[in-house]
Amino acid sequence: MTSGFLKPPNLNQKSKFLESDLIYLPFWVVSILSKTVYKGIFERISPPVVKEGEIQKEYNWLVLARETTDFPTREYNIPIEGKIPYDFRKIEKFAMIINSEVSREEAISIAKQDIETHHRYLMLQNVDRIIEMKTIHTISQVIYLHTPIWFVKYEFKNKTFNLIIDGVTGTILKGDIPEYKF
Repeated sequence: MTSGFLKPPNLNQKSKFLESDLIYLPFWVVSILSKTVYKGIFERISPPVVKEGEIQKEYNWLVLARETTDFPTREYNIPIEGKIPYDFRKIEKFAMIINSEVSREEAISIAKQDIETHHRYLMLQNVDRIIEMKTIHTISQVIYLHTPIWFVKYEFKNKTFNLIIDGVTGTILKGDIPEYKF
């Protein structure tokens, strides 16, 4: 809360922490190679031109293993290299551990749908209308893990705001910023 051009300059000194909860959230990390071949029409010039293209990318696609939440999954990156085996003795006593509500198969399906939506977005950078699109997915591994996330409420000028903070790095993943007039 010490930096950022949109926040009030006195936010760090004048804010008061009301509540902080450490929750270990469940995630599926789907390591996947996705290749999309497409054909579309580029209409920004006259006459319109038919274009064909290919998008091929490797992802470690993150799927939150909960049915309904407002968590910024796309902005969050879990490095697979940093994962350690689960040991309940290392979990803080005050922390809450949430179990999965999404199966492995559901996570794979969600990842495929999300990637196809992402590829559609990327395609629309090159074409204005998509005529056809075919995506092939190759899954290399699917990992289930928990990661620590802080959910923080703070008060500033008699208003309550929320923060979601990565419990490993301390990075703010999502946060409400009080209104500041320049």
